[in-house]
Amino acid sequence: MGKLTCISLMTISLAMSIPAFAEIVHVSTPKTSLVLDATKGEPLKFLYYGAGLGANDLNAFPGSGDAQFNAYPVYGLWPEKEAAMSAVHADGNMTLDMAVTGITSSVEQNGAKVTTVSMADKVYPFYVDVNYRTYPESDVIETWTVTSHDEKKPVKLTRFMSGYLPIRRSDVHVSQLYGSWANEGKVEEAPLPHNLKVIKNKDGVRNSHTSHAEVMMSLDGKGEEQHGRVIGAALCYGGNFKLMFDTDDSNYHHFFAGINEENSAYNLKKGEKFVTPALALTYSEEGLGGASRNFHKWGRNYRLANGDELRKVLLNSWEGVYFDINEEGMGQMMKDIADMGGELFVMDDGWFGVKYPRKNDSSSLGDWMVDTTKLPHGIKGLCNTADKNGIKFGIWIEPEMVNSISELYEKYPEYIVKAANRDAVQGRGGTQLVLDMANPKVQDLVFEVVDTLMTKYPEIDYIKWDANAPIMNHGSQYQSADNQSHLYIDYHKGLEKTLQRIRAKYPELTIQACASGGGRANWGILPYFDEFWVSDNTDALQRIYMQWGTSYFFPAIAMASHISASPNHQTNRIVPLKFRTDVAMSGRLGMEIQPKNMTDEEKAQTRKAIADYKSVRPVVQHGDLYRLLSPYDGKGAASLMYVAPDKNEAVYYWWKTEQFVNQQLPRVTMAGLDPDKLYTVTELNRVDNSPLPFEGKTFTGRYLMSNGLEMPLSHNVDWNKRNDYASRVLRLQAK
Repeated sequence: MGKLTCISLMTISLAMSIPAFAEIVHVSTPKTSLVLDATKGEPLKFLYYGAGLGANDLNAFPGSGDAQFNAYPVYGLWPEKEAAMSAVHADGNMTLDMAVTGITSSVEQNGAKVTTVSMADKVYPFYVDVNYRTYPESDVIETWTVTSHDEKKPVKLTRFMSGYLPIRRSDVHVSQLYGSWANEGKVEEAPLPHNLKVIKNKDGVRNSHTSHAEVMMSLDGKGEEQHGRVIGAALCYGGNFKLMFDTDDSNYHHFFAGINEENSAYNLKKGEKFVTPALALTYSEEGLGGASRNFHKWGRNYRLANGDELRKVLLNSWEGVYFDINEEGMGQMMKDIADMGGELFVMDDGWFGVKYPRKNDSSSLGDWMVDTTKLPHGIKGLCNTADKNGIKFGIWIEPEMVNSISELYEKYPEYIVKAANRDAVQGRGGTQLVLDMANPKVQDLVFEVVDTLMTKYPEIDYIKWDANAPIMNHGSQYQSADNQSHLYIDYHKGLEKTLQRIRAKYPELTIQACASGGGRANWGILPYFDEFWVSDNTDALQRIYMQWGTSYFFPAIAMASHISASPNHQTNRIVPLKFRTDVAMSGRLGMEIQPKNMTDEEKAQTRKAIADYKSVRPVVQHGDLYRLLSPYDGKGAASLMYVAPDKNEAVYYWWKTEQFVNQQLPRVTMAGLDPDKLYTVTELNRVDNSPLPFEGKTFTGRYLMSNGLEMPLSHNVDWNKRNDYASRVLRLQAK
């Protein structure tokens, strides 16, 4: 079968006969192609997205006989169809009719190439630029729009999607992430239904607790990890979003993604530019796993702050002491984590407030002054203690929020999000309020929180940035009455401006995005953050499921995963330290525990595990992920592995997820290895009295990928240490 025939079988959508004067735009990555018809005077047409094409393939488009669609459909003419953009002109006209006016290209500082197709309405001075960005050695394409106009009065934008993609009907399955607080990142997969499927968020501040702005589309039926055609889509936005699949009476599913327009109509002034967030697209013929690896590489290289730097092993104080912060206790925790080989201590909530000391969650947010009754020598004293222990120091803040019981609120009540003629709705602790990030004075205030800390205490190495409330009532005391619908959008514009200022001044500062746990796991926030807190739920068994789903779109280096106490503080589940540690070692390893409550034996075990993790940290944090056995398949176990880019090293994880007598579990074959290399196996974090049969043995990559290794269903430990959990971490090193 020739190449052209193979390509036609992989086609997602092709245009009908292309006229000879067509202006073909080929947006390409190493392994994928996006093809458009940008003929001047005509609507921009979508032709193809899928496996990479050559010149001969592009010449073969005419006569394909497939349907054709506008690449950025607008509302008004043929209004029964869903549209990516709709607007109301100053004269009340609700229609758009866009045509291509030109094509430009540019190269950005990081080597990214941007192709821009400019369009104008055929009657009104209304303009939309559709942009496409590609990066060196990345199979991700970003698309977004910039809208402007020269009409005399503001134009009301009523829908403003970042991108659109037609997908030929077959047996298309969509994988999405859903959940709730302490149960984030759950995976759901289902075939696309008829009519409309909508995934959306309206939290206002955080957007990934109950749903995610990312999806995987498996084009050949139920998604498989290593095989099958998959399109991945990730909206790079931290605010309210909407993903839509419209399956109409044609042969196509119509996918739209962008800012959620509900209650967010935008009055665009003459000369103003409305820029939508990027929609990142990837295509893989290596299944869900291939699409994930594309996102991970692109994210580490081009989106995640400091994505090329290894993350430190840390201890966070939250579950150890909660609000009970004191100088002696912080010093002891620093000594303990240093003794176990950790590299960083993070003091969480409870360290601040003078007039209103922070004793619980009902007061003091906004008053970022040290409570010297708790910390007599202040933050400087803690930084000195960390330095004496040979570790770094980090601190918790929640700068977008304020309590009604605070000096800040007493001084500036006009800074909060609040509807006119309404009492402010208050959240956590009965007093929490959200600061209006659309207000430049609030932006300055939030910047100064970080800038003051870093100026006074340049030794601070890490900031945990929390956000524990949604927008609880619709209203801006800063915006004019006719622009109240700008609240959700302008909040995130203001937040982004603030974060850009912080990153410009403190590019190497490690910052974690925490938002009541995993509320800010998105590629819109992560350019300004080094990692995110996956969930407030630290239960190891449940974390397997949450981290599995989260890994569809986000790399291990960005996923903070901590060893916590047993019984667990959220589920009360009793889980052995070995299992808790093996789960945490599959992400960015940390601890969320009170070390003084650990036994000497547990500390010794943790010390060894931290040392083991450091030895494989580059592979885990920068390697290629292969998900092998899903916990969602209900087969009693879960397994994944990370493989170094040069395939000289790998780390394999296996966890038993349920316990039954005489249980039979599948043997898990490995993936991603070089079939011809020889790999020596070493178990990490071992607790057994005797080594595994294959400890120190050598196997070819081919054998490991076709046969795997048998995992014992229990640990060979003393009788009094036996339990119903089992897990393994194996290091594979090529000879």
